[in-house]
Amino acid sequence: MGRKLKIIALSAFLLFVLASEALSIPAFARKYSMSCKVCHAPFPKLKPYGDDFMNNGYVVKDKETPRYYIDTGDGLLSLLRELPIAIRFEGFLSLNNSNNKKLDFAAPFLIKLLSGGEITKHISYYFYFFFTEKGEVAGLEDAFIMLNNLFNKELDVYIGQFQVSDPLFKRELRLMYEDYKIYSTKVGQARADLTYDRGLMFTYGFRGGPDLCLEIINGLGLQPTDDLDTFDTDKYKNLLLRFSQDINQAVRVGAFGYSGKERQGDAVNSLWMLGGDLTISSPKLELNLQYVERRDKNPYFYVIDPEKVATRGGFAELIYLPKGDDSRWYATGIFNWVDSQQPELKYTSAGVHYGYLLRRNMRVTVEGTYVFKSDLPKHFRLGLGLITAY
Repeated sequence: MGRKLKIIALSAFLLFVLASEALSIPAFARKYSMSCKVCHAPFPKLKPYGDDFMNNGYVVKDKETPRYYIDTGDGLLSLLRELPIAIRFEGFLSLNNSNNKKLDFAAPFLIKLLSGGEITKHISYYFYFFFTEKGEVAGLEDAFIMLNNLFNKELDVYIGQFQVSDPLFKRELRLMYEDYKIYSTKVGQARADLTYDRGLMFTYGFRGGPDLCLEIINGLGLQPTDDLDTFDTDKYKNLLLRFSQDINQAVRVGAFGYSGKERQGDAVNSLWMLGGDLTISSPKLELNLQYVERRDKNPYFYVIDPEKVATRGGFAELIYLPKGDDSRWYATGIFNWVDSQQPELKYTSAGVHYGYLLRRNMRVTVEGTYVFKSDLPKHFRLGLGLITAY
């Protein structure tokens, strides 16, 4: 039995040692000659300063970088001297993934090319491209142009592809492998969820709060075009309105509403979502809470006798940094819960994660997650890892 446990532990270690990723853009640190610690603690989790940097169009206020652009003598031309890029590589040796009771060599599992920065004053961009994901060329996920501080106000506009949940909690910046399950939950044949979509996002911050966000999206996810080169195959647009307010330096509350429709053939599904979130933070501890209530009137797109489906869920995430920003190690845990009248969507899990920073841009991790309820039998997965950004 002891030998078996050693083999399992070694296999789990290899699972993540093969993995490395760059969810942040180290090119930003190179551009400003600053440590990753300025924006992240630990990477890729953003500190408040990192949030400000991102919301300012990936620009440090009042700090010029004169060699960022090529001087062509044309005042109307903004040409980057170098294209800021980063690479993310991730490979696995999985153990009991999705309760398959198998070891699987899965390297590379994904390879990403990431780039982002300021094109010219008040206009920035960000994108990443999957060279390969799960053995296939997957294409673009995040890909947008950002118009920053329009009319010299705290008004930003994002145009392109982004995660609908970005104003809530950013999935790409979480520390754990375990996902925020409610965000990726799709009901029936409906294609709307809180992950990637195409459209416009407007954000506005009032002095002293609150912060508002409005999204106008297709509501179909990242579907390819139809035969007429159209992404949105119906006449509807979905809307998300988000409100958040800092109560003090330690507490932030938020709420959102989502409304939309989707047509497939002669049938239409109307849906709405309502949710609330809470963040309580200190230099050492951060607690993130999310709740979402969802209703679909006809997610199976029946022409006769539509079937309504009620779905709800959320997560609780706790992050511990023993020495705040200077911590070399950290611990985090998550509890996921999804309940639905569609039985296969039900999901409950709890996971814990420990990480240690070898360097500011390199950490080793161990993570275990027990899935109490899903469309599969109860199971436990364990992994050790090495994550680096460059």
